[in-house]
Amino acid sequence: MDSILLTALMVGFLGGVHCLGMCGGVVGALTFSLEKKIQLSWWRMLPYQLAYNSGRIMSYMLIGALFGFLGSTLGSLATFLPAQQFLQGFAGLFMIALGLYLGGWWFGIVSIEKAGQSVWRRLSPYASKFTPVKKLHQAWLYGLVWGWLPCGLVYSMLIMALSAGGALEGSLVMLAFGLGTLPNLLLMGVFAFYFTKISRNIWVRRFAGISVMAMGVWQVYLAVMVRV
Repeated sequence: MDSILLTALMVGFLGGVHCLGMCGGVVGALTFSLEKKIQLSWWRMLPYQLAYNSGRIMSYMLIGALFGFLGSTLGSLATFLPAQQFLQGFAGLFMIALGLYLGGWWFGIVSIEKAGQSVWRRLSPYASKFTPVKKLHQAWLYGLVWGWLPCGLVYSMLIMALSAGGALEGSLVMLAFGLGTLPNLLLMGVFAFYFTKISRNIWVRRFAGISVMAMGVWQVYLAVMVRV
């Protein structure tokens, strides 16, 4: 379990270049919807950015708990360990695909992100009810909806949550992942232009892609070695 949590944390952090590209527009819109005196002061803006992101991570944890429960339920219908190994290996393969996408080598994962657009279209109108953001609770509620934005990075971690062993474990996987994404998105909220530029640097993206692929290979190796 410790290995899975560490992997989720690192994927969240290294996948930050994807987060900045995927969520950059959302972060920018939220930032610029605040009052000028808040926008121009990082210490005034920080509580709002924390509220947005805590709501987002809460959504991740709720979905992770659901997937963890589903995985353990499905596993109980067969022999659990082989099912868990299969899901862990599948999550590793998905991470390799994600790494190829981050590095700009293969974009097949985009079709999976598009599959989630139908859910997002139903939920996004609720987010508009909390804008323009004036209070911290509005920022948190907006973040709660934001957590459902279609994202291949999130999907790869949800597959890992399936193999985690239960609702609590699945929730912890998504918590670790969410905390990994936090530094990049917090900095993006305060220094939007600068971090958007970094996220588009090809060498930054390739480093992140190779790192995520390496962790995917490691997860596949762990799944295979337990079976041997």
